[in-house]
Order: sequence, then C-alpha cells, then structure tokens
Amino acid sequence: MIEPANPRWTRRPEGSNWGDFGPDDQQGRMNLITPEVRLAAMREVREGKLFMLSLPLDFPGGDDEHSPRKAPRLQSNSLGGHNLCNHPITPTDLTCDDTVTLSLQYSTQWDALVHWGRQFDVHGDGNPVPVYYNGYRAHEHVLCDADGSGFKAAALGIENMATTGVQGRGVLVNLVKAFGPERRWIDHDMLMQAIDEQQVEIRQGDMLLLYTGYGDAVMAMNRQPDEAKLAQVGAVLRGADERLLDWIKASGVAAIISDNQAVEGFDLENPADGPGGMLPLHDRCLFMLGVHLGELWWLKDLAEYLDAQGRHAFLLTAPPLRLPGAAGSPTTPVATV
Repeated sequence: MIEPANPRWTRRPEGSNWGDFGPDDQQGRMNLITPEVRLAAMREVREGKLFMLSLPLDFPGGDDEHSPRKAPRLQSNSLGGHNLCNHPITPTDLTCDDTVTLSLQYSTQWDALVHWGRQFDVHGDGNPVPVYYNGYRAHEHVLCDADGSGFKAAALGIENMATTGVQGRGVLVNLVKAFGPERRWIDHDMLMQAIDEQQVEIRQGDMLLLYTGYGDAVMAMNRQPDEAKLAQVGAVLRGADERLLDWIKASGVAAIISDNQAVEGFDLENPADGPGGMLPLHDRCLFMLGVHLGELWWLKDLAEYLDAQGRHAFLLTAPPLRLPGAAGSPTTPVATV
C-alpha cells in the first residue's frame, strides 16, 4: 500500500493505482503514453492513409425528453443588434459567426476521470466519503451550485487529458468479425478469443478500440434512432466479469474505446448491488485505474481496412477539447495507417 503525504487519502481502493503516478496525478494511465510509446506508434504508419473516427456530432440524433444529453444547437451571434448570419459587415463582405449549445457527451466523446466516482472510506475510519480518481473530493474539488446546478471540476477535468496530446498506438479488436453484429455480452474469455484469433498484440500504453457494429446502426438510422433496435445491436463488455476487469489492469492499456454508448452493457433500472454496480467497468477504469473511456466512435471504415490488410495497429491522435473543468468532451479522432 502506498502511503501518500496527501490528506485526501491514506487508504486506496484495493486493486487501484491511486498514487502510482504521483499523489496529485490527474491524468491516470495517459501517463503510460511516453515519448517511446509515441515513437513506436509512429512506426505503425506505412501508407500515410488516414481514417476519421468521429460520427457527425449531431448523431445519434433525436431529443429524448428523458435524456440529459441533447443534440447540438447552433445559433448566430449578434453584433450591434445585427444577427451574424449572412450579415453584410461591409457593402461587399458577408460574415457568419455562431454559438453552439452542446452536450459534451452526446456523440463521439471522451469521458473525463471526473465522470465517475463513488463513496469510499479513504482513511479506513469507517466513514466513506464521495470521491473520484486519486481521492479527489466531491464538493471540494468537484463543484456545483447549492441547488445542484452549475458545474466545475477543479480537478480531473477533461483539460488534463487534453494536455497529454492523446497521441499513441491504437489497436483494434474486431468484435463484429469475431461474434457478428448482434448484441452479445463479451466476457474475459470471449475477448481473449477475439484477440488471439486476430493476433492482436496489446502493449502497455496502447489505446484499445472495440468495433461492435453499433455505430453502423446509428449512422444507418440517420438521426432518427430506434432505441429498441439499437438495444439488439453490437457487442458490449460484461463489466461484472472480474477476470475481464483484472485483465484491463494487467494489460496496461491507457484507454478503452468503442463505437457504442458505454463500452460496457448496462441496465439502468436493475443495477447490480454494491459499489460500481450500475457500471462496474466505469468504476474500475475511471475511478480506480484512471483509464479514460471513449464512446460512440466511428470505426467501420478503419476496421474493414485493417481486416483486409491483416493489421491491427496504427497511430491514433484523439485529443479532447481543452475545456477546463468539463466532465467529458467531443473528439474528432484520426487513425493514421
């Protein structure tokens, strides 16, 4: 057990890496993407061909009144009482200038480490407190207004990920090829089977991408998602599988990314008991290990290319917005092969 000279915690969750990257670390396993790891990633580039891995940011579409995440809304800014939409700013010149209202985790996204926390007894005194990765505290480091509105992550915001550049070696496991496009819950043995059959080499500091086919269905629905049909599409990791969670720790991956909504399967109405019961993979990755999660990426084109070439690795560049205090961010990732 690491005993930090740090009043936030003297006891860390069993199996976590709190303190391993320093008592005040806010980047988690992004720290494993070293200059040497980036150089190795660049050596995966053979053709200079690139694949853009973002959905259009107004996908999946729809505005479910019960969903906290809404599609982006653009509107023109104004200047001197004039709306800056096709505005004749001089007798010969036009300009457009706009603002967006954007849910940061609506479409292709990264989760910040502040996205998931829980109650934990950080001092072993029988008094659990609400904390996030590395013991950062709710209401002290993660701030809201008195009524629960407003938001500011003074620690663990997405800007900490952005400053790493998020550039390294991506490796893709094609779960559509391994198990088909239907909804399947993937446990440790099934994931290992796909990795072995596809001869995917996973190294410390890699970013692991999982192609499930869910993103294909989202795109085919063209901003009119059918949730009942989407619930039948695409593999999801079985977050309750302890062997799978232990493998994530042992693998040394810096991030896990999928083309579905949460990487893992979930049932919001019937969560399992205990800490992390609703989203156990989120708990292990974001709260315990500092492994960022990417969701709703566009992977079809890249997956098909890699399969045809008999490859699995590439250079991945995927920084989030450098938006201080945010719990997540859109990203426009690029894979270079």
